[in-house]
Amino acid sequence: MGEELILATMPMIPKYEVEEVLGVIYGSSTRTRGLGGRFVSGIQSITGGKGTAYAMEIEKARKEALEDLKNEAKKLGANGVLSIDFETAEILEGFILVTAYGTAVKLKK
Repeated sequence: MGEELILATMPMIPKYEVEEVLGVIYGSSTRTRGLGGRFVSGIQSITGGKGTAYAMEIEKARKEALEDLKNEAKKLGANGVLSIDFETAEILEGFILVTAYGTAVKLKK
């Protein structure tokens, strides 16, 4: 089994040293709510409350974008990704774009 990939939103990891910076990487996911999700979201927007249909699609997209990011890091031989951040946008009508980006690095203890 390979070395575990360390992911962090901060620019450094306690007790680790950045041995090599491999570059900026990103992963992205585009999802749509679909007809059923848009219908449920429409009802929720009328009645108020938490928009669960939309929130569930954003969460799925976030996980997919993070998996993409991890795959990109592994391709470069990284064992860590630092300063991870997410951007979310709605493109076209009902499409959600989530991008995760960070800096791929080689860390050593």
